[in-house]
Amino acid sequence: MNKRHIHIALVLAFICCACTNERVDTYAPTPISLEIPQLFQDNIIAPVIPSNNPLTAEGVALGKQLFFEPMLSGNNTQACADCHNPQHAFTDISRFSDGIDGSLGNRNAMPLFNLAWNYNERFFWDGKSFSLEHQAFSPVTDPNEMKSSWSEVTQKLQQDANYPTLFQQAFGTSQIDSILVTKAIAQFERTLISANSKFDKFLLGEAQLTPEEQNGFDVFMDEARGDCFHCHGSDKNPLWTDNAFHNNGLDFEFTDLGLGAITGDPADNGKFRSPSLRNLEFTAPYMHDGRFNTLEDVINHYSEGLKPSSTIDPLMKKVAQGGVGLSEKDKADLIAFLLTLSDYEFIEN
Repeated sequence: MNKRHIHIALVLAFICCACTNERVDTYAPTPISLEIPQLFQDNIIAPVIPSNNPLTAEGVALGKQLFFEPMLSGNNTQACADCHNPQHAFTDISRFSDGIDGSLGNRNAMPLFNLAWNYNERFFWDGKSFSLEHQAFSPVTDPNEMKSSWSEVTQKLQQDANYPTLFQQAFGTSQIDSILVTKAIAQFERTLISANSKFDKFLLGEAQLTPEEQNGFDVFMDEARGDCFHCHGSDKNPLWTDNAFHNNGLDFEFTDLGLGAITGDPADNGKFRSPSLRNLEFTAPYMHDGRFNTLEDVINHYSEGLKPSSTIDPLMKKVAQGGVGLSEKDKADLIAFLLTLSDYEFIEN
């Protein structure tokens, strides 16, 4: 071996020794699984967890911190949780949420729970976003909400003393971008599970309904009375929504086209996503525009307030009569049943 070859060999040996002594930070987040409630296991299929965004302890913890992080807004005053308050089942008790400069939108904030079981993965009242990850992009740049830009938000997070490390632990990189921010928030949102109401306990044999609550459930399921189950599920659908889009007879004409504005199909005008009936006790006001302040208002709408239009859902069978025409007792008992879907553990956690 000549001197040149010996020199190269010594250099390579030094490099290899240096590599073995160098400290390398590894990316090894802790995989976790959702704690799926028994009723969900018995009645519905597995949750939607994207293969490119699996749940990890570090990702969920980061997403939770970002959900409560005001740096996501343009003036560092507003977080996701300001319009999606945990004590109100992650919604807003105001009809329309205030943006950072007092601007108001035209829709009520949707509650956030059991989102991993929205199988068509269309989010918002009008279905404009596909997937939880995509949904999380919108509020940051919306001029009526956080009124910021993703470049500004990621720069602020990048300059923070803690976030680069948290992103390194969760995603294996300290370089923060909007995709990773929304992935983390989506991971956290998938862990928001509500399944511990009185009616859940009744179905599990752990509680009894009062006669009024039982009659209210019967009204809910009876096609000749409430006829609510087609859009909002039943004891066999613990989500209490079909997550589909319906025109439920709110208006003769539409100032907000809903799904129709997204699809461009006039047949979709006035259609909005059916919200879950869980936790109604905490989520007033009701409907996509928060027009009803009480459950009494909601039930009166379906009982005698339906308004016909060209796209009203065929499930609104008695629109010609104005609605299903419930008796006062059936109305009261229906409310008693709906309140059994309240999950106090969820809002107190």
